Amino acid sequence: MFDIDELMKRAQAASDAASQQLQESMEKSRKIAEQAQKDAEKAAEDAAKRQNDEGQAAELDAANQQRQVEILGQMFSPEAMAQMAVNQELIQQAVDEKVAAAAALGAEGMMGQLFGEDMGVIAAALETLAMEEEDGEDEERELDQAMERELYQVLEEKLAQLDALPEPEPAPYAKDDPRWGRFGILLSGIISTLNDHELDGMDVEEHIPVMEQQIVSLVRRSWGINGRGELLDTIRYLTREGYTLRYALYCEADSPEELLEEDMDEEDRASVCRGWRFARYFKGRFLPDFLLGWDVGRAAMLARWGCYLGWITEGEAVGVLWELSQKAARGLHSWREFAESYLFGGLMWKLLCGDSAAESYLGFLADAAVDLLTGDPDENEGQWRECPWPAARKIGFQP
Repeated sequence: MFDIDELMKRAQAASDAASQQLQESMEKSRKIAEQAQKDAEKAAEDAAKRQNDEGQAAELDAANQQRQVEILGQMFSPEAMAQMAVNQELIQQAVDEKVAAAAALGAEGMMGQLFGEDMGVIAAALETLAMEEEDGEDEERELDQAMERELYQVLEEKLAQLDALPEPEPAPYAKDDPRWGRFGILLSGIISTLNDHELDGMDVEEHIPVMEQQIVSLVRRSWGINGRGELLDTIRYLTREGYTLRYALYCEADSPEELLEEDMDEEDRASVCRGWRFARYFKGRFLPDFLLGWDVGRAAMLARWGCYLGWITEGEAVGVLWELSQKAARGLHSWREFAESYLFGGLMWKLLCGDSAAESYLGFLADAAVDLLTGDPDENEGQWRECPWPAARKIGFQP
């Protein structure tokens, strides 16, 4: 959601910067004129010495001084100063118009103008916000317990939809099977589909400055990751703890009070209570390991983003995806189950954030999974269907 106050601050900063640039330009012009004056005086002195004619030197000096007066007059005449004032007023007017237009567009329109319809940034923002980030209450309506129960029902409907999708039978993979590399990349399939990323290789996009800047901005803004160390720490967290551990802790607690800490504010406490109610509702059917797909899928996307940005080498990314592939294939049994895990974790995350837009978010995730399993290859879809899930009995045992 765009913060109009923040936009106004940026607009004012732009105006201030323009004014400062104008003042710097005027100051530069004044210095040039002063230097020209000094050069003219020196030229007059040199000419007087060369010609040894005081009368000619005086005349030359007077001519140069007159020229400098003309220059200064051109730079700082009332007309020039008036034009500068008009320019500054036009700058401020343009800034004000941009702010008013942005406010009138609203958040959705502003996203469209800033990023375009084909960038998938809106979906990316939905998908890739920091896992520990808590956005608080939705501005339009508070996420209450009645709405939570409605979202549980929506999730169950989406899970049933995914469970009914056709999928090839799992296939045995040898340890050195080249399909492992393809499988690892496709673990990022849901986020990649939402962002319209490439799924043919390690690179998520073509290496052009505008795309590189968008990816680095997305990773920094949404995940709070600013470089190699933080990237590897986050991947490590997702593979060792993540939402799998968080859900397990919530399932084990007899009451939300067991999970609360003294220094938590009201918003944090509400978030914990929502998470505990979610676990309490589903723990009879879904064990903590069911969240494996949610954690692994996001870790795979981070590995690809990190490689694209040069924060880790391609060899390191391949190694990370290999480990994630083994973990996913041991804990899950199909792309359908992987997708269901992703929706399950996605709703838990949205509930922790207190985001009432969770229903539309689940729709985005489910649509992406459907495209990956049933879509037309000619439309750059159906990638999961073309890469069968590794059969569990063969993992790590093929010569």
